[in-house]
Amino acid sequence: MSIQDPIGPSAGEKGFMVGYLEALSLVERLHRLLLDVIKDEFERVGVLEINAVQALLLFNIGDNEVTAGELKSRGYYQGSNVSYNLKKLVDMGYMHHQRCEIDRRSVRVRLTEKGRDIRDVVATLFGRHAGGLKDKGVLGPEGVIGITASLRRVERYWTDQIRYIY
Repeated sequence: MSIQDPIGPSAGEKGFMVGYLEALSLVERLHRLLLDVIKDEFERVGVLEINAVQALLLFNIGDNEVTAGELKSRGYYQGSNVSYNLKKLVDMGYMHHQRCEIDRRSVRVRLTEKGRDIRDVVATLFGRHAGGLKDKGVLGPEGVIGITASLRRVERYWTDQIRYIY
């Protein structure tokens, strides 16, 4: 199909595709920026041994005790190298791990006090940002609700594509 092909996509469909690709690019850039923001905050407060991905993992786990498998299913971790990061966090003293009594193959993890300190740094950072976005009129409660609802619909659509399309 070409632009002149009458059977090809309409101008509206092309515009939607351009917008969709721009949204995809923006989501990817925002994730990388989030990691940079966390990294910069840690440099500012003098925490240098942990990376932003690991800090975000600690923040997402919070007060929960989970298995490695649950980290992805609950949305706490999106990367492919969860075992590596868990091992590093345990070795550095940010997480405690314990074999499950029932299934000895399974390991449960939770934050140590040191891990909770990192979680708190990230929570404070996110709180500052939320306040700044609201106070400066960048994004209000309705905007957050709208963005979240839209992103959840895209997430649900993509999840369905993985599950039902071969």
